[in-house]
Amino acid sequence: MKIKEITLRHIKMKMKFPFTTSFGTFQDKEFILLEAKDENGISGWGESVAFHSPWYNEETLKTNWHMLEDFIIPSILNKEIHHPNDVFDLLSYIRKNNMAKSTMEGAIWDLYAKQQGITLASALGGEKRQIEVGISIGIQETVQDLVQIIDRYVNDGYKRMKVKIKPGWDVEVMREVRKHFPNVPLMADANSAYRLEDFDRLKALDEFDLMMIEQPLASDDIVDHARLQKEISTPVCLDESIHSCEDARKAIELGSCKIINIKIGRVGGLTESKRIHDLCQKHGIPVWCGGMLESGIGRAHNIALTTLSNFVMPGDTAGSSRYWDQDIIEPEVVVENGMITVPDQPGIGFEPNQEFIQQLTVYKKSYS
Repeated sequence: MKIKEITLRHIKMKMKFPFTTSFGTFQDKEFILLEAKDENGISGWGESVAFHSPWYNEETLKTNWHMLEDFIIPSILNKEIHHPNDVFDLLSYIRKNNMAKSTMEGAIWDLYAKQQGITLASALGGEKRQIEVGISIGIQETVQDLVQIIDRYVNDGYKRMKVKIKPGWDVEVMREVRKHFPNVPLMADANSAYRLEDFDRLKALDEFDLMMIEQPLASDDIVDHARLQKEISTPVCLDESIHSCEDARKAIELGSCKIINIKIGRVGGLTESKRIHDLCQKHGIPVWCGGMLESGIGRAHNIALTTLSNFVMPGDTAGSSRYWDQDIIEPEVVVENGMITVPDQPGIGFEPNQEFIQQLTVYKKSYS
């Protein structure tokens, strides 16, 4: 295939509720959408998951736009691409900037699947027809507020509850949650808020029979996590520390974790996500798909990835209505009893609502 036209759109959506982690609180979510067209006018869609500030990693919406416009788009336009895996090689000269790369690569994967007349899930080698999903719940004003929210999502059938924690909002909070929900699959997500000096607080979480504690220590660490995992019974799950298949290999060899969270944007795209999946499967390390508060386009890519066989734990891909009064795809992503049915239409399987996207667009630019 050859990509003849690429359009970038900066859109802004208001979330239904403020979302709070150890990084901070926000309600407005900004995105870059990338539409890539081939010679026949078929479009593939990708989404940047970078936030407006560098609190999750060093990338931001503005740096992604810069990388796409000045480096990535010129590397892809009118080049012969035989398979989406080629995009990884074409962009290998660019160091890091994984979220920017993933934005382009996701659109190429969607376009490729449409050209082949198959679903994105099938193009990736996925076989599941339904996927299990959990819910990610931010830090609340009170523990009682948190309990009420969890109760609502338990009743909705979500398969796992992820609770954000930070120093001062951790052991006592999880104790109260576990008291109310003794049998609910439960995990804690620290977003790198702790240090080894906090060992006693992290060790205390063993009491609650958690599925895992996600990224408790520094965002670039695998050494201290290995020390921590040796001392606690709760499985450590790495998120921010894993940017590539090589990172995953080193973490597995060191014993830094027992579980790995794969986020497509964080690792640079679906090609590298699949490599990490395959490596983890070989070593008996289960994986699950993390969320970045995506719109429907990014959510659709997550659904496709999760159809791979080693995604054995519920991911963060909740339904559209969890975050948005209206999503930018048709139909919207729907969760029924904690399950999402994988779409059977070619590509991502959802149609971008271009009229609504236009209403949300802050800035738009096309390249050919």
